Amino acid sequence: MTNDWVLKDLLGLERLGAANIEAILDAAASFKKAPSPELLAGRTVAFLFSEASTRTRSSFEAAALRLGAECLSFSAAGSSLAKGETMLDTMLNLQAVGVTHFVVRHERSGVLEDLAPKLDACVINAGDGWHEHPTQALLDLLTLLERWGSFKGRKVVILGDIRHSRVARSNLFALRKLGAKVVFCGPTPLVPDAFAALGVQVVHNVEEALKGADAVNVLRLQLERMEQGFVPSLADYALAYQLTPARAGLMKPEALVLHPGPMNRGVEIASEVADGPRSVILEQVANGVFVRMAALALCDQGRARG
Repeated sequence: MTNDWVLKDLLGLERLGAANIEAILDAAASFKKAPSPELLAGRTVAFLFSEASTRTRSSFEAAALRLGAECLSFSAAGSSLAKGETMLDTMLNLQAVGVTHFVVRHERSGVLEDLAPKLDACVINAGDGWHEHPTQALLDLLTLLERWGSFKGRKVVILGDIRHSRVARSNLFALRKLGAKVVFCGPTPLVPDAFAALGVQVVHNVEEALKGADAVNVLRLQLERMEQGFVPSLADYALAYQLTPARAGLMKPEALVLHPGPMNRGVEIASEVADGPRSVILEQVANGVFVRMAALALCDQGRARG
């Protein structure tokens, strides 16, 4: 564990410096190497998810249990939120009965920015609207770092539905701060040229984007967030942008393939690529537990110092 961490919340990566991002990655790597002490014994972690989740929620729960914390499940539909109680009042009430950490997924972007400062408990963003998904980006980075050792001079392509992706934003913020070049690729409606203002290269031709890349992170089409008209059809999208074996072959020979899930095989990625030798998709899932252990433990450290 690092002695420099002073934050009680992890709301996003845009405002974090490189040192804090590296601190989480270092802590995650340490947890992966050695059995973890029960750093969160006596703590209670509440999971407030108003959107569906498999990988994020299960790995956060595994992380909390490995650190010795108790887990409190929460369903918005069966809670006082359904009766009109505010999110803040709900969290304050749960804090009053002993919750020390909130892991929150919410459909509204930026909702946690207002709530976290009003709570003594730690707040960790598990995905808010289109805004950020910090721990997903961190597990992506840990997976790459284990193979590369450094991000300096690396080219990472993020391919797919960037417009609706909190994962793409968090990856961009972190990768740039650690020295990587980031390329966004997809059709113009899903990758508007305005993204270039964030310091990313925007390329609409998939073959051009993938040429010489060190890694590609493939995103699904988030149809649940889309209005009609972003893509003509799934078949058209697959024809133009699916990561096929031939397109993957345009990258460097040792290049890696990532996907944050859930994966729509045959749409944004071919099964031959998803299951092929370049793929580190299951490594990402495994690394999610260690990154989330690091987030929970470091934020607890920050809470104690606050």
